[in-house]
Amino acid sequence: MKNKINLLAEKLARGKKNIVFTGAGISTESGISDYRSKGGIWDKFKPVYFDEFMSSEAARIRYWLQKCELSEQLAGAVPNAAHYAVADLYQKGLVDRVITQNIDGLHQKAGLPEDRVIELHGNTTRIRCMSCGKLVPLADTLDRIKNGESAPVCNCGGYLKPDTISFGQNLREQDLNAAFAASQTCDVFLAVGSTLIVHPAASMPDIARRNNAFLAIVNLSETPYDAVCDLLITARAGEILPKVVQRIDELAG
Repeated sequence: MKNKINLLAEKLARGKKNIVFTGAGISTESGISDYRSKGGIWDKFKPVYFDEFMSSEAARIRYWLQKCELSEQLAGAVPNAAHYAVADLYQKGLVDRVITQNIDGLHQKAGLPEDRVIELHGNTTRIRCMSCGKLVPLADTLDRIKNGESAPVCNCGGYLKPDTISFGQNLREQDLNAAFAASQTCDVFLAVGSTLIVHPAASMPDIARRNNAFLAIVNLSETPYDAVCDLLITARAGEILPKVVQRIDELAG
């Protein structure tokens, strides 16, 4: 394990443009359950598809019931050692962008600037009007629900929805384009806490690899790239990434 940590540290230290790609596994260490695993959100609730949300008030009410439960879980969540390690790498100039499948905003809470995080699935801490596009605070919307509004609407009459990508809703083209462009030009593509099976994001490690990037994976479960990546570390991100940062400090020291 020590040799693998040293190799990853050396590659990141030498890379001029490194990308970190994160999935649910980096946030489970902050107490946020994986959506798809047993006990996760979709194990308790039937997902509400985007077209249902837009066409049915009953679906919107069901959707907000789910989001209220998730918001309770997120309310006490704080960045863990892995999030802070990624932020440290950015501060050292060793991470150009973070591409994340997570919607919890923990990378930003750990110190990453908003413009350095590509949130493929949006951010649940923001609420967006589906008609006029206005953004409003999550807390304000939750207060409205507590006061009896089961499916809040904007002043313009549009439906309010967390600024996340729902089932059946297209990813934002500008975010996808930015993520693909970063994957094509990086020196190191470090995938952390993702099974790398949800497309189109799952194709990004392959794009990086085909453009001669060093592909490293830190994850507890198997991924389709385990046999072809340059480095595989099967362990918790919060255990490995701080050690990588420590080794980089030693190399610089």
